Amino acid sequence: MGERLLRVGLVINPLAGLGGPSALKGSDGAEVVAEARRRGAEARAGERAQRCLSSLQDRRERISILTWDGAMGADVARAAGFEPVVLGAPRNAITESEDTRAAVRTLAEAGVDLLLFTGGDGTARDVCSALPQPLPVLGIPAGVKMHSGVYAVTPEAAAEVVRQLQDGALVGLITGEVRDIDEAELRAGRVNSRWYGDLQVPAEPRWVQHTKIGGRESEPLVLEEIAAEIADRMQSAPADDMWVIGPGSTTAAVMAHLDLPNTLLGVDLIAHGELLAADLDANSLLAHTEGMRPWILITFIGGQGHLLGRGNQQLSPELLRRAGRDHLVVIATRSKLAALEGRPLIVDSGDPALDQELAGYIAVTTGFEDQVLYPIG
Repeated sequence: MGERLLRVGLVINPLAGLGGPSALKGSDGAEVVAEARRRGAEARAGERAQRCLSSLQDRRERISILTWDGAMGADVARAAGFEPVVLGAPRNAITESEDTRAAVRTLAEAGVDLLLFTGGDGTARDVCSALPQPLPVLGIPAGVKMHSGVYAVTPEAAAEVVRQLQDGALVGLITGEVRDIDEAELRAGRVNSRWYGDLQVPAEPRWVQHTKIGGRESEPLVLEEIAAEIADRMQSAPADDMWVIGPGSTTAAVMAHLDLPNTLLGVDLIAHGELLAADLDANSLLAHTEGMRPWILITFIGGQGHLLGRGNQQLSPELLRRAGRDHLVVIATRSKLAALEGRPLIVDSGDPALDQELAGYIAVTTGFEDQVLYPIG
């Protein structure tokens, strides 16, 4: 008898991630999708799913891809060199949540060994609600919001999990939380994360992200020290330097120290010690910093370690290259770093070559005149 094929289900939410570069804090709803496209955003879910499958091209004879037609999976599978088994199709040209749920139900009933889905937390909710029975699943990250603990850290990491399964490695299963944030609340600057259920995910800590933790690692005194250090650097830098301020409560402490208004979950721009523009999208950031090397002030997601590519997709690869690695200023408390338990920071900019360039040790500001070296994986 021949070697058994690993049956992998693939479901892509083609609209996932549209709202990220457009600073829309999500992609849920037809109006948000239309506005994102008006701002020039392009779908990224298909490209990220293809990155995963392209990493498995040497396994094409031993992996069977079962999927939905068109942009929900079949197009990407074929582009990556697979000949997929197509079990259904979306009802309309623009897909909806019910298309995702229908595809998940069909693939589960077909008996796939692993279900790969591409999207964000909204897609994870659809997967969780539609599964008729427990089934190992793994998300390929492509959304704006990814607080759930059901995603691989990058598309290539998802491929590595599939590779281990196909090799017959003893890949364990753990329960991953599905969490999501109300996008309307998020756009108003309020973070209300809610648990929606659990999914079985591969127990591979190198490749699968943790559930996002809240702000309990932020000690007010340490944040004030960090803010004072960054304020000193801004004052000693050339007067015409621009500072791009990434999202998060850690960077918000810097803005509060400077007595400047802040977009908690957006990206702001400082020039000459004043707020130049607030809640900018990717294109606006490029326009404002044309011909310059801006400083980019960011922190990582607590518990997960994501530095780029989660909630700050406004920081495009072009902007990051324009700034350069030496103008990337990372801030965090020591307790926030300690919570990573030695796991490296993760960059998933959408440009694999840039991710490689950013790898290595970087100085993380953890207090006033206090820095530690920490790896970017």
